[in-house]
Amino acid sequence: MGAGTRRLTRCFVLLCCAALSPACSSGTGSETAADPGRARLIAVITPSHDNPFFKAEADAASARARELGYEVIVNVHDDDANKQDQLIDVAIARKVSAIVLDNAGADASVAAISKARAAGIPSILIDREINVTGVAAAQIVSNNYQGATLGAEEFVRLLGEKGSYIELVGRESDTNAAVRSRGFHDVLDKYPDLRMVARQSANWDQREAFQKTETLIQANRGISGVIAGNDTMALGAMAALKGAGLGHLVVVGFDGSPDAIGSIKAGEIKATVLQPAAYIARLAVDQAHALITKGSTGQPEKQAIDCELVTQANAGEFGIFQRISKEAR
Repeated sequence: MGAGTRRLTRCFVLLCCAALSPACSSGTGSETAADPGRARLIAVITPSHDNPFFKAEADAASARARELGYEVIVNVHDDDANKQDQLIDVAIARKVSAIVLDNAGADASVAAISKARAAGIPSILIDREINVTGVAAAQIVSNNYQGATLGAEEFVRLLGEKGSYIELVGRESDTNAAVRSRGFHDVLDKYPDLRMVARQSANWDQREAFQKTETLIQANRGISGVIAGNDTMALGAMAALKGAGLGHLVVVGFDGSPDAIGSIKAGEIKATVLQPAAYIARLAVDQAHALITKGSTGQPEKQAIDCELVTQANAGEFGIFQRISKEAR
């Protein structure tokens, strides 16, 4: 690392420390962490809030932490493992009580989480697992495989068990992309009259999904549908199909985003699979609090929360990445 790089890194950390001062946080409460020298402070670190899924995670975790009397620092790593490392260094320097983390890579995140653990700071992972156990205090994720089979079964039903289709997959470094694709194919590949004509990664991105779909349908205008590993890619695919006069085709996504649910209500995207992101984020904070105050989460490290299928028939029952009560509808 050159001197210029070291200066930039020091500047980044100093700026983060200034931005994350208690004056910029909210919440009240006396010092109750097991370590009397540790701040009553929780760090919440996720990918970019440009994706409403990650914003919902951060908002839900922050709100729950404040309810429990913690100050909260919220940051995004933009799926950049180096930036994540720096943010975790800041959290360690601030002596936070715990880190709630939607990580930047199943392998690339292990060293930083281990460093926090060595400093006595537990990490509660949400949404994405890492490829080792015994480093994070908990790994709480949606049951991506179960959710993918739900989405694929609905896709099969909507296609009448026949036809050709395109699959859009997520970022290759994200374990969720592979798990969802496997769940899709464990259902789809059972039907001999269903044929995948193209499979490409659109990296969870709506614009990239639009461009990839626009290109793929030029050679595959006879397709019956598109199945996508998340809703932003499903929305991009639907926009491309509509632009080509193919808006009637079947598109199924995954996440249960408000935009996707709105599209379902409008009769465009046909279905999505809701990940209970808000519930998982609150659960992560509850387990962090239990660990801080009691010394244990009371749960196994790896935990999977089932997903729910969202269709036009039940779309009104869901809010921002969660099922809403009848009273709130």
